[in-house]
Amino acid sequence: MALQWFPGHMHKALKEIKESLSQVDVLIEVLDARIPFSSENPEIAKLRGDKPCIKILNKYDLADPEITAQWQAHLESERGVKTLTTSSDNPASSKQVMGLIKTICAHKDVQHKVIKAMITGIPNVGKSTLINILADRIIAKTGNEPAVTKSQQRINLGDGIVLFDTPGVLWPKLENPNSIYRLASSGAVKNTAMEYDDVGFYAADYLIKAYPDVLKANYKLEDIPDTEIEFLEAAAKKRGAIMTGGRVNLHKICEVLLNELQSGKLGRITLETPEMIEVEKREIAEAAAKKAADNAKRKQRFKDGSLTPDKQARKEKRNEKREAQSKRMKKNAK
Repeated sequence: MALQWFPGHMHKALKEIKESLSQVDVLIEVLDARIPFSSENPEIAKLRGDKPCIKILNKYDLADPEITAQWQAHLESERGVKTLTTSSDNPASSKQVMGLIKTICAHKDVQHKVIKAMITGIPNVGKSTLINILADRIIAKTGNEPAVTKSQQRINLGDGIVLFDTPGVLWPKLENPNSIYRLASSGAVKNTAMEYDDVGFYAADYLIKAYPDVLKANYKLEDIPDTEIEFLEAAAKKRGAIMTGGRVNLHKICEVLLNELQSGKLGRITLETPEMIEVEKREIAEAAAKKAADNAKRKQRFKDGSLTPDKQARKEKRNEKREAQSKRMKKNAK
């Protein structure tokens, strides 16, 4: 599935991040706790190198707590990475960030030099809300629409810490196609960028397998159908998403499902696990290797040309003549 989402201001933002990263002591990356992998910007990981990093699993109140614990262990297995869980309804959890920054930068002489931290995160992940909590004042504009912050700014948090805020940056190429759907299901990608039906079918398929009891309870179903279309049709009848003539309004029920998923009405749900991602990474690597091998074969066929048996025989005969002639010339030269 192709999706264009890398406008000019994001190119500029990524360039500014690269230029400023060398000046900071610690990087803070805000992730969506429901999709820690899909909301992690691989471009930032490339730029970070070995700089200390705090990965904040925000919107923790919307995510499955057991899977979040798995993600924390998985992320902290990487050198130099620490994790925290935060949510907008629990400001105290966000305040832990200040303490962790100081712990990580304890080697610095803070009496003479401030600690510089940079905060990044994809659009609509809750970065601006977190900044306002840390600063104890309204610094960053917040909103449910992605890409609210447009330019980099520096914020004095007090207590010897200066924060470099950056615009939410997505990336130009997404290797894992499942991540596109997870980003859309969580609301990180604008509703206008993808078809509700397409995303709704993906979300329904995942929820049927991972959270069947949640769907049964929320849509008052006795049993969960085996396929996403059957589930959506059953849910539509329960929610009145029916058009004239008794036909199911699939767009409407997909919209209902996604809105309830994003708002937390369905409960605490996580859309990916570390185990799922490892499997997908292997599949992507295998597909990439196969594609590379197929390309190599095509190039070789192009190089060899499309030869019929007669043409191949004539080519071999010409090569034999050239080889014989080369031997004679070497012999005469002696």
